[in-house]
Amino acid sequence: MTEQRTDPPGAQRAPATDMSLLGVYLNDHLAGATAGTARIRHLVRSCRGTALADALAPVAAEIAEDRASLLHIMRRLDVPVRRYKVYAGRAAEQVGRLKSNGSLVRRSPLSTLWELEALGLGVEGKSAGWQTLRDLAATDARLDPRQLDDLIERARRQRATLAELRRRQVQVAFRET
Repeated sequence: MTEQRTDPPGAQRAPATDMSLLGVYLNDHLAGATAGTARIRHLVRSCRGTALADALAPVAAEIAEDRASLLHIMRRLDVPVRRYKVYAGRAAEQVGRLKSNGSLVRRSPLSTLWELEALGLGVEGKSAGWQTLRDLAATDARLDPRQLDDLIERARRQRATLAELRRRQVQVAFRET
């Protein structure tokens, strides 16, 4: 016999989450997380041996952890990973390396500035995704509000670090010769 749930008179039940749309949403964020993880790893390798690489290395580790957290949340929500979106994220990151940077044969200071800006935008998007899940945690017990609060706070710190590094890179990229 199945137990029927009865709500007290006047109680409002939260609407059920549309899991198909949430699946699309989370897989899109996974594609972005995949691209962001690859982008920051590439930037750290490209700047190896510099203060910038030293400052970015912990952020790169956190961004990779955030991607793993997203995958864990998706598993908890029974949202299947859409591999084609992961591949699209990797491809987008690779194509992003082809942009013009004012130098044909070597890395330009403009490349680093552009990558820091792109990473900052990615972290903003990630933060919005965590906030969306945090909002859903009010009605979905599978989501851990404390974990999401921690992820939101970490994204805020990452954004502040990237913004400061970007400001420094402006001076490098556009200094007078």
